[in-house]
Amino acid sequence: MKTLSSINPYIDAVTFLFSNHSKLQSYLTEEFINIYEGIIEEDKLRRLAKSWSRSEKFVLNLALHLYSGQGKIDLNDIDYLDSENKRLVMEALKIRLKGI
Repeated sequence: MKTLSSINPYIDAVTFLFSNHSKLQSYLTEEFINIYEGIIEEDKLRRLAKSWSRSEKFVLNLALHLYSGQGKIDLNDIDYLDSENKRLVMEALKIRLKGI
């Protein structure tokens, strides 16, 4: 399990999911996420995800929501995740909530 170290739980949760999720790993690039400036190309990522599976879209949308609070998340969609992705989601929530 990889994580990038920072002091910002918002970006930490995003980078954790993007670093550890098999689909999102390909998009942890400056084209989509500028970790240092805190810029995430949300619209670009959502357009790319249109053809993804429901579970892949859920993980992306959760990552974006944990960062910006924008967009609706239906937590019932966690049921579509396999056990590994459920674990990733739970860990990302812990990372994000440590800032509260």
